[in-house]
Amino acid sequence: MNIGEKIRQLRTDKNLTQPQLAEAIGIEQSYLSKLENDKSVPSADIFQSILKALSINAAVFLEGIDEKIIHKDLRHIPEVANYLNADAAYKIHNIKKWLFGSATACVIGLTLIVAGYKSLIFSSIQYEYASDGILLAGEPWDFISSWQRYEAKDSCTFNVSDECQKKSEERATKDKVIRARIKIGTLLPNSYQGKYIYKDVEGGFRIYEFKGDRIIHRTENRYLMLVGTLIAFSGFFGFFVELRLRKISQVLH
Repeated sequence: MNIGEKIRQLRTDKNLTQPQLAEAIGIEQSYLSKLENDKSVPSADIFQSILKALSINAAVFLEGIDEKIIHKDLRHIPEVANYLNADAAYKIHNIKKWLFGSATACVIGLTLIVAGYKSLIFSSIQYEYASDGILLAGEPWDFISSWQRYEAKDSCTFNVSDECQKKSEERATKDKVIRARIKIGTLLPNSYQGKYIYKDVEGGFRIYEFKGDRIIHRTENRYLMLVGTLIAFSGFFGFFVELRLRKISQVLH
């Protein structure tokens, strides 16, 4: 939109004729006609009078007018210059916010990618602990697997007497009872808990012995890398969009 078109539009919106608006501004109708037909450009004083006659401010007047025309024909007017400076400051502020947000997104995204790749948050090392069975109070940690070693030695190794036969049967019965207590249990924590882990369970307690560690692929780390990639990409895309918009703005101006 041109300056003249804007004056004509504002006059029409106010239901004013050319003579009425010319009188309110304090100019000849012929001069107002030249302004509306873009054959003349308002001076600073005339511009102020137009704003006062129409009861509007510079922002309302400039709305919709081609920016090239504003910079070429109206920038010398103080009200217009102030408006343009304020608008430029606002745009610069938005650009800074945009760039700061994009930079923040890049930093967060790259941090998540590294955290996922290096397993900094969700450890990819799994530690295996195993327990042979449930122990009773006073029994050592390896009693289930080698209980016979803790039995008192006797002289029945090569003796087939009735007493030794009875002891052998008792030992077999006890062995059967011990074997019934064998219930393999495992723990797979993501951090080293020491050589043994003690757990109270129903009927006694368990002692889990450390068996070793292994590398696992955790889904959480893959999600971290995926989210980090998306966030970092949005940040880089923000830089690209800001650059494109700035170039377009420079071309328009």
